[in-house]
Amino acid sequence: MRFMKKILLLLLFIPFFSCSDSDDSSGNNSTDGQNYKQLMRDFVVSISQNAKADNPGFIVIPQNGIELVTQNGEENGSPDSAYLNAIDGNGQEDLFYGYDTDDQATPTETNAYLRHFLDISRQAGKTILVTDYCSTPSKMTDSYNQNASAGYISYAAPERALNVIPTTDIHNENTVDITSLSLAKNFTFFANPEGFSSKAEFVSTVASTNYDAIIIDLFYDGEQLTATDVNQLKYKANGGKRLVICYMSIGEAEDYRYYWDTGWTTSPPSWLAAENPDWPGNFKVRYWDENWQQYIFGSADSYLSRIKSSGFDGVYLDIIDAFEYFENNG
Repeated sequence: MRFMKKILLLLLFIPFFSCSDSDDSSGNNSTDGQNYKQLMRDFVVSISQNAKADNPGFIVIPQNGIELVTQNGEENGSPDSAYLNAIDGNGQEDLFYGYDTDDQATPTETNAYLRHFLDISRQAGKTILVTDYCSTPSKMTDSYNQNASAGYISYAAPERALNVIPTTDIHNENTVDITSLSLAKNFTFFANPEGFSSKAEFVSTVASTNYDAIIIDLFYDGEQLTATDVNQLKYKANGGKRLVICYMSIGEAEDYRYYWDTGWTTSPPSWLAAENPDWPGNFKVRYWDENWQQYIFGSADSYLSRIKSSGFDGVYLDIIDAFEYFENNG
């Protein structure tokens, strides 16, 4: 399954240093004149507006692509208020561990670069959720400590596949009712439930934990979680309430999703772009195209509509950094 997207260090740093003397105030770094960062901002804002129109408390968290928090996508840029006002937090992978290699510290310069943007979001009142990939106990402890010092909540994931859910030694475990993202002291990201024999076993196992927030997929083995399933997950084992957030990829189409048309393999729609060579079955999309966006939100059978009907508290948007692909490939 495709759930994670690494940021490429080369793409992050070469534009910054080579263009530092001539800041592009528009944030348009593409070869064809399109502002792909702004197109992604607009997409996220539209998703947020659609979701919050029905439920103002619905939580929207984009993962990675953190450069979007400034108007020009650069460290010296002004905060983009329209984008920041539309979201409730930012997710970031590999901040302290896992950027180059799992269970290894992220390079200092990469960490500093990402933290600059993350802090712009945090200073705007947004919650930062960090997923570090480390399995050595001392490194997991260091990840939690460094994130706490930075003012972020974090999850030290022992497997990049996100196919295990630690049930003991939960960082900052508590009995508080978590009614907003800002109250969360910890979270877990459990994207791949294939190891369970049934949906009931999966739901029961996740429900038996004491995490303040859980990020999971809408489906178990192709079967959509119901409102009853999600409601069961909204209570920690100790009785406190928690948040249940749904993962959704918006920068790639996945051929194992309910919306996939097998005819697209031989006759792809105009918005469908190249297959991701690192994740077979995952295809880049021209995310600004309204035909693709209809699959994500704005129709009765859209992905977001299904998430809302199942009673999730919010959505965790992935492949936000798809703008990098189009900036370099048009």
